[in-house]
Amino acid sequence: MKWLITFILGVLVGAAILFVALQDVPEKPATEVAATAPAAPGIPASQIEGQLPPAPVVVPNLEDADLPLRPTPDANAATGSAAPTTMPGKLLVPVQGIKSAQLTDTFYQPRGEQRQHEALDIMAPTGTPVVAVADGKVAKLFHSKPGGLTVYQFDPTGQFAYYYAHLDRYADGIAEGMEVKRGTLIGYVGVTGNSDPNAPHLHFAVVALTPEKQWWKGTPLNPFPLMSDQ
Repeated sequence: MKWLITFILGVLVGAAILFVALQDVPEKPATEVAATAPAAPGIPASQIEGQLPPAPVVVPNLEDADLPLRPTPDANAATGSAAPTTMPGKLLVPVQGIKSAQLTDTFYQPRGEQRQHEALDIMAPTGTPVVAVADGKVAKLFHSKPGGLTVYQFDPTGQFAYYYAHLDRYADGIAEGMEVKRGTLIGYVGVTGNSDPNAPHLHFAVVALTPEKQWWKGTPLNPFPLMSDQ
């Protein structure tokens, strides 16, 4: 009986000593724990605090693209856009010395098995001046493998883009953002891009822009009936 009492007293004394020891250990504040927690490698503190940086701007690589890129029907439905209800007015024939009566409608000519040309080919010797078909602004100077040296011009309303391709060179002083008038010299006929070197010509297209007004995207319109000599 004596040994049992001694055992119980020992257990009670040990428990009391452990309780007192635990009471003396200071509790670490939650804020301190958060402050000393190691950050995930490669993640800025602003992201840990919930302040995400802006999403990066993704610029598509269009060097090989057959422009313009057509908006899909689903994209049109999502943005509420559709085929344009208006058309550009009469446009000046963009190759100097060529009359509208000399042109051939090449808009619907097949290109491969699944697409049409969707542009107007205007035959002329290399170096023939190319002029703006209407007032507007130079939106983009671009070099692509299909189109070669190109100019994208927006009309003053921002509804339409005029596309001049296969240029031999740009006119002196031409620059992105500059305003041009109907008849302003913008370049010269050439055979750059995928043009036949034995058949220099200007590849000219008219595009109805999407609401985002991206110079490389839109709905092609037939420029042939729009051509004018003045």
